[in-house]
Amino acid sequence: MAAAMLRITLFSDLYLWDVQAGLRPYLIAFGVLLGLLGVLAAAWARAAREGDGYADGNAHPDEGAHGHAHSHTAGPRLASSRPPVSALQLFPPPALGPYSAAREDAQRAAVGVGTFPALPPGDPVDLSVAAFGSRAVYDSGRSLQGRTVRLTGFVTHGDGGTWYVTRLLVSCCAADATTNKVRVRSADAPATDTWVTVTGIWHPTGKPGSAAAGPPVLDATTVRQVEEPSDPYEKR
Repeated sequence: MAAAMLRITLFSDLYLWDVQAGLRPYLIAFGVLLGLLGVLAAAWARAAREGDGYADGNAHPDEGAHGHAHSHTAGPRLASSRPPVSALQLFPPPALGPYSAAREDAQRAAVGVGTFPALPPGDPVDLSVAAFGSRAVYDSGRSLQGRTVRLTGFVTHGDGGTWYVTRLLVSCCAADATTNKVRVRSADAPATDTWVTVTGIWHPTGKPGSAAAGPPVLDATTVRQVEEPSDPYEKR
């Protein structure tokens, strides 16, 4: 387990599928601690086996005379944990995706309606899916009005041929992930779980804070398939 943890934190970005980048030093420290405990446990077990062997030699002085040799063990050996650890290194669990997003399809209650800071000048402006959704649903100042934005996420499908560019937002780790998604119009739907960058213009759908305001809608001008990022989650 220690080797697997150090491998995914020191030599790859796989740990980003489960926790934020800021937790990397703690994972490394924990991996080192596990390794040290493993070394100590192995040394203790070896010393115990050698002690058992010495005790057996003194307990049966007549074994040589009768031609017998007795094997003494302290009990059943524990099965090695190496196969499952090796499996973790060879086949790491995937990042959360469309299945996790589908569990949160119910619209969350509208909170925090108010004005947002102005967007930076120049189009298109790159926004996270979460930031776009917050402005589209809660910004009474309509800072998205008339602006061209660019969003990146994975594709999820809805009813009636609708589709969404979707991202998962984490505070600490994958266990607390929440879903943000933007409905895309005026473009054919890519396959589910495809990563895309969508450029387009916000399409208002209702009064800020109302149920009609969400999920937010983007009228797409371009949809481009991209590689999944090494860190697939958006951060709070």
